[in-house]
Amino acid sequence: MTGILWNLGAFLLALGILIAVHEYGHFWVARRCGVYVEKFSIGFGKALWRKVGKDGTEYTLAMIPLGGYVKMLDERVEPVDSDRRHMAFNNKKLWQRSAIVAAGPLANFLFAIVAYWVVYLIGVPAVKPIIGDIAPQSIAAEAGIESGMELKTISGIKTADWESVNMAMISHIGDKEMVLTVTEPGTSYEIEKQLDLSSWSFDPESERVLTTLGITPYSPKITLVISQLVEDGAAISAGLRLNDEIIAIGGEGVTDWQQVVDAVRSHPQQALAMEVLRDGELVSLTLTPEAKASGEELVGYAGFAPKVEPWPESYRINLQYGPVEAVGKAAEKTWQLVTLTFDMVTKLVTGDVAMKNLSGPISIAKGAGMTADYGVVYFLGFLALISVNLGIVNLLPLPVLDGGHLMFFAIEAVTRRPVSERVQDIGYRVGSAILVALMAVALFNDFTRL
Repeated sequence: MTGILWNLGAFLLALGILIAVHEYGHFWVARRCGVYVEKFSIGFGKALWRKVGKDGTEYTLAMIPLGGYVKMLDERVEPVDSDRRHMAFNNKKLWQRSAIVAAGPLANFLFAIVAYWVVYLIGVPAVKPIIGDIAPQSIAAEAGIESGMELKTISGIKTADWESVNMAMISHIGDKEMVLTVTEPGTSYEIEKQLDLSSWSFDPESERVLTTLGITPYSPKITLVISQLVEDGAAISAGLRLNDEIIAIGGEGVTDWQQVVDAVRSHPQQALAMEVLRDGELVSLTLTPEAKASGEELVGYAGFAPKVEPWPESYRINLQYGPVEAVGKAAEKTWQLVTLTFDMVTKLVTGDVAMKNLSGPISIAKGAGMTADYGVVYFLGFLALISVNLGIVNLLPLPVLDGGHLMFFAIEAVTRRPVSERVQDIGYRVGSAILVALMAVALFNDFTRL
């Protein structure tokens, strides 16, 4: 229950910030264009808080936090006194109306740049994308990718860390090929490798993009030495101690930590014979793992963790820059997100990406809670990602969205007359129906992932 409330709180905070940014973009440009703003609202429905400013605008925080709006003086909505007609939205020049509408998505993109600028000022600890293992007969193996190579770029996109790698690779869903620039193990010599994606299938719900290509990131070796014990856990009850080295479990000798994990998980509340090396002596013990629910099955849990060798210092990086350099890096990162999001939306429309990949508010809430748990840097990165997505979605040419208004303005620019209200009304109805259908699909996908 605590986790749900945390996710909900982080989600509402993130949504409130992003809605405020988007609507403030419309508000700021409208005021600069001489349009009178009657109301600035975060949320819909009953007002929880309201205040009328010195400018005459009513500022409102409403009950339903799933959007917001800026209500401008407009003769198409209600009659306007003759002495105020010059302040009505509909009486402004075409370029001014276009600027006001486009300002919302633009504000989302600018916010992403600012968020990443702060992230890069603080610094993000990361590791270089060094390849660990390559699965035999995999797509990566067929392309000549080898263990120890470092990924430098993917189809021209720089990949300083694994997050950048994942984002760049995901953008290739539905493509036929992917070009990687890698360095040979132990050298700085860069070469290109082309991956054939014609047979690539990827299910984001259950698979990692790297795994489906046959790539396992490098990670430090996990030893068989116990470094952590849970108080009152099954391991302590069995007599295990810190620095014990596991030699055998369930009558089988072990050489890899995964063998220990598999043995424990498959024996809930069942006795397991163990042999450990303690101060140079072989000690025999009996471990009875506790039972814990995992989905619809019970798995064993022992309450101990292994010692992991440290990362090589040469693999560690800190993505931290000065105030000026951070601006360029933030803009570059935001542009990558814009192109990735636009590419994925296009592939959803063309059918190259399945609709089951569409995520809704529940998935976003989970992401908000998880990143907020990790700290401010990760939460800011999440805000930047969702802000870019919000900006792109609002630019879709659906009449109910900003992109639909811009589409009508583009038609007006060509025909030299506004699109008729009847056509606009039909467009709004169709656009609303499409949005409702997309939201239904996204919510359905969210519930199937619970």
